[in-house]
Amino acid sequence: MRIGELAQAGGTTAKTLRFYEDAGLLPAPERTVNGYRHYPDPAAVLARLDFVRRGRAAGLTLAQVRQILDLRDGGSAPCGHVADLLDARLGALDRQIADLRALQQAVTDLRQRAAALDPADCPPDTICQYL
Repeated sequence: MRIGELAQAGGTTAKTLRFYEDAGLLPAPERTVNGYRHYPDPAAVLARLDFVRRGRAAGLTLAQVRQILDLRDGGSAPCGHVADLLDARLGALDRQIADLRALQQAVTDLRQRAAALDPADCPPDTICQYL
């Protein structure tokens, strides 16, 4: 299977496949005599592509996904490492949620302040008294 066909089968672009290949996420394919990429086992490449997508959907970086793939390619079971990465991701999400809640409260406070003020009373030397 050639790269365009594989990209279509995987719901992506040839450019993405080449990028993932360069990043070490997909194995380098065979080359035909005229230099075209040829994938003799497209199912394996599509399964790997699907794993990359699932990792990205979980918020993992491409470098982290590559670490997981490298462990598997090296013969190790990467599930413990994946669990650690997911724990770290959950912690980061908890911090982001807390930051967003604090921001939401700050904006709510500003909006309540704005509702209590008359725009006509804004001093000329102030850009906007709401902020």
